[in-house]
Amino acid sequence: MYILGIESSCDETAAAVVEDGRKVLSSVIASQVEEHKIYGGVVPEIASRRHSEAIVGVVEEAISKSGVPLDEIEGIAVTYAPGLIGALLVGVNFAKGLALSADKKLIPVHHLRGHIASNYISNKDLEPPFLCLVVSGGHSHIVEVKSYTELKILGRTRDDAAGEAFDKAARAMGMSYPGGIEMDKIAEKGNDSAFKLPHPRIDGAPLDFSFSGLKTAAINILHNAKQKGEEINAADLSASFRKAVVDCLIENFMKAAEQFGYTKLTVAGGVSANSLLRRRLKEVCSEKGYELYIPELSLCGDNAAMIASQGYYELLAGNTAGMDLNACAQRTIDLG
Repeated sequence: MYILGIESSCDETAAAVVEDGRKVLSSVIASQVEEHKIYGGVVPEIASRRHSEAIVGVVEEAISKSGVPLDEIEGIAVTYAPGLIGALLVGVNFAKGLALSADKKLIPVHHLRGHIASNYISNKDLEPPFLCLVVSGGHSHIVEVKSYTELKILGRTRDDAAGEAFDKAARAMGMSYPGGIEMDKIAEKGNDSAFKLPHPRIDGAPLDFSFSGLKTAAINILHNAKQKGEEINAADLSASFRKAVVDCLIENFMKAAEQFGYTKLTVAGGVSANSLLRRRLKEVCSEKGYELYIPELSLCGDNAAMIASQGYYELLAGNTAGMDLNACAQRTIDLG
């Protein structure tokens, strides 16, 4: 079964054709990163306009490269939540128009479910149930994946997401957007014990995260040094900050695995590309005898292949939509 996926939740316009939820036949991404760099982050109005300009060409290219004519595509999966509302609306309305005109099934896909599905593409033998650490610029969740379409949140951030903390701390250090990627590279050359940073915990909610205080602590170190006319070693601070974030993520993830009896673990989302997180997860899971599944680096960021993959399983479960489908800026993963 062939599914066309469309993704436009933030600053990438993407389309892909995937066969049976696992085999990527085409994947096209038009990125806006360079344009948003000058603003230090994504400007929603600009993102929406660029999606409107790019979506027709991106979808046409994805269908053409797949070698599968539109007539043979079973359904059109589209990210409808969560994300920037204007950006989401571009993808949703385009998908609705295409589904109506081509008489195809319309499949709404939650963006974070899509990130989890990137593991189905990278790991052909992976099947639920398993536990997933979803870490991105806007979300940090520990998710129990009971089936392809039944998910439950076990832990979540109470304030900043891990990716947001990386980007904001990196920006305070003078790094360009997206700062988390640059910080990860610089951190490889630093001493991760150079700065003592907090490892915040939530009273009464041991599986939840909090990264706001950690981010503030790093920014305060920079401000104090500036006031005293002192130089901060960027590599050392980056390494120390990265280690603190990764420590918090892994500690809670392992607590959840032990508490709920899971030995099959996965990670997903943009921050799953972080080199230290990938290394530490492999080390810890090896020590504990856990199975670990990690998406390919090319599938960690936003893409449409993951949306088409999850769309396949949503379609099998009968989760389709009509022309009244609307975009939703916020929606929890367990609601679909």
